[in-house]
Amino acid sequence: MEDAAARRERLKALKQAAQLIESAGDDAAAAGAPAAAQEAAAAEQPAEKPLLKFRNYVVKDEKNIQHEKVAPAQPPQIAEPELGTKPEDADEEELLASVAPKKANWDLKREVEPRLARLERRTQRALVEMLLQEEQQRLQQEGGVAD
Repeated sequence: MEDAAARRERLKALKQAAQLIESAGDDAAAAGAPAAAQEAAAAEQPAEKPLLKFRNYVVKDEKNIQHEKVAPAQPPQIAEPELGTKPEDADEEELLASVAPKKANWDLKREVEPRLARLERRTQRALVEMLLQEEQQRLQQEGGVAD
């Protein structure tokens, strides 16, 4: 209950302060009060409509909408890094390999390489079987015995 009572008192004090400021502003404007009081009263009045800034949209009908045109954003200028002198002990191929970017399909090659190795083994095995079958057929045609 103490919180509710304290809040009620605080709200009453704020309401009274707001009424005093309004009455002082009205009296000051009517009586020609000092500029500081008039500025305080002017600051409390609601501001004019906000100024619209269209950054990503170009308005086609500029007569109906008052706006401020904002210049498009410019990306920062980045200077090219200068390459230093080459170390004397490294040959040119090593330098090119360390600086050159990876090819665009390096990840595809990495994924496909085990499958290709398996296919290569199967291909070799199939070739050997085909050669053995041809050898057997040749021996049967000759009617000879295998060496």
